[in-house]
Amino acid sequence: MTAHRQATTGESGDRLAITLWDFSWYTQAGPGEPFADLDRAFAETVERGFNTVRICAMPFLLFSGRVPNPESIQVRGLGKEFGQRTRWYNVSGGYPLDGLRRLVDLFEAAARHDCRVIVSSWEYQQSPSFADTDAWHRALAAIPGPDRAEVMAEALAGLLDFLTERGLADQVAYVEVHNEVDNCSLVPGDGTTSHYARLRDPLSRAVDLLRARHPAIPVTYSLGEPWPDEIDDLPEQAQNAHFHFYVYGVLGALYEAVGLGHGTEAAPETAAWPTPELAGMLRPDAPAFADYHPDEPWRLQATGIPRELFYVHDWVDPDRWDLWLYENYQSHRQAMRETLALWVDSVAAFARRRGVPAFLGEGVVGYTPLLTRFEEDAVGKDLAEFVVDRCLAAGFHGVVLTSNAAPHHPMWLTDSDWMRRVNARVTAG
Repeated sequence: MTAHRQATTGESGDRLAITLWDFSWYTQAGPGEPFADLDRAFAETVERGFNTVRICAMPFLLFSGRVPNPESIQVRGLGKEFGQRTRWYNVSGGYPLDGLRRLVDLFEAAARHDCRVIVSSWEYQQSPSFADTDAWHRALAAIPGPDRAEVMAEALAGLLDFLTERGLADQVAYVEVHNEVDNCSLVPGDGTTSHYARLRDPLSRAVDLLRARHPAIPVTYSLGEPWPDEIDDLPEQAQNAHFHFYVYGVLGALYEAVGLGHGTEAAPETAAWPTPELAGMLRPDAPAFADYHPDEPWRLQATGIPRELFYVHDWVDPDRWDLWLYENYQSHRQAMRETLALWVDSVAAFARRRGVPAFLGEGVVGYTPLLTRFEEDAVGKDLAEFVVDRCLAAGFHGVVLTSNAAPHHPMWLTDSDWMRRVNARVTAG
């Protein structure tokens, strides 16, 4: 049975234990960085019990034909210290990116280590912000909103052609039209009240295109926020139900206290910023917010993440951040668990109605500063295991332990035993 059919049918004996490599597999690939040696990264992945990596495969950059000279891109960070203590943005760069060669290297290494690859794109979210020029970002922005999903699908079809010609397509577990299609500019908002109804037409066309071009490879899209009451508004063509569960809860309360929004939650109105709560958490060497910028303004546009969030994540004292969460967690604990259970059960029921397997691709608490430990320590692990076990009981075919369980996050080096132990439950079915 091929990896393609396994991913479609969702048989319990071949569950996906997923680690989130996102775009970092090419943005943190310089000398001494986590992905400098792909064979080593895959060996560590397998040693920790994972069998699947989920990546931004750069389809628009490499296969749309709309980015000038894609082979000449250099990887670089957002500027000096900017983003260096923010997860996924702690990029140094300073090296050329031969995207096609890198893609082949990844799939060849995946084959050597018997790992599968979930192919996605973060290009309408973060990926272009790490290039040395804004050409990639401008090319994406130039596509009219109603056409973006189909253009991305066409690029993904070209990527799959490329892999097929080289005998590498069997490593593909499935393909997502894009990461978090409800939380990015792939499908711009149209003013409707539903979070999902606006996705139907553009994503239906995109999925149909990919299924027609590569019928043996399952196609889907990933959702960043579960809305159980609207879930049946989603396009029907997807062959997997792929969702992300970021519960926030107590973390959301801290975000509000420091004046940040998250997901579809807007930043609160504040009399002054930084808020008093944030001011008491900042490191003594924190610069004034007014003085803290990336090297070029377009990099913020290419990320969609506000400058305030970078400032908080880069300059908060990790111990003070975690202490606040621990001191306030108990009043949120039950609601967080109930919300996660509702999401798991709703997605499982939705997948059964559609006759497709369910996957948890990201989770579980929320976006925390790079050097904090709340999600990696006792509370976060407890929530992660709660979700993993609930997903497995509900019949999910693939689960991520936490988005932070990956080579470019600190817990990769500190919590390998925990990953191995929980992944054994995922793959034991």
